[in-house]
Amino acid sequence: MDAIDRNIVRLLRLNGRMPNRELAAEVGLSPSACLRRVGNLEASGVIRGYTAIVAPTERDGLIVIIRITLERQTEAYLNRFEEAVRQHPEIEECFLMTGDPDYILRITAADAAAYEEIHKTILSRLPGVERIHSSIAVRSVPKHAGVRPKGAYR
Repeated sequence: MDAIDRNIVRLLRLNGRMPNRELAAEVGLSPSACLRRVGNLEASGVIRGYTAIVAPTERDGLIVIIRITLERQTEAYLNRFEEAVRQHPEIEECFLMTGDPDYILRITAADAAAYEEIHKTILSRLPGVERIHSSIAVRSVPKHAGVRPKGAYR
């Protein structure tokens, strides 16, 4: 990846629906060259997909951040844990961390009772788990508004 590719990725992270013509103008390429670079970034796996960032509402429920410590940090323990996590769509995100904890998970539960059920039937039964610490988010702070002034961040 060169500076132009990094700029394309940065701009698409801000607005994944940016028209190719506008993206090309922002990075200083022709539309066809820009489209070719975006295609190469997608084919190489740098860009893995596009998504909508949806503002959470009260009816979405509780966002719970869970810190997991495993009994051991061997390759076998990590692989078993990660494979088990993949089996549960309730676990929306899972990150292997450096330091303590070993993993951070994110889930959304309808309410405290629903989270308790997830904790009892899923989290506490994941293989190799030694400790579970949960925190409930009070509110989500948007990373960015998704709209930026033309020419900003060059």
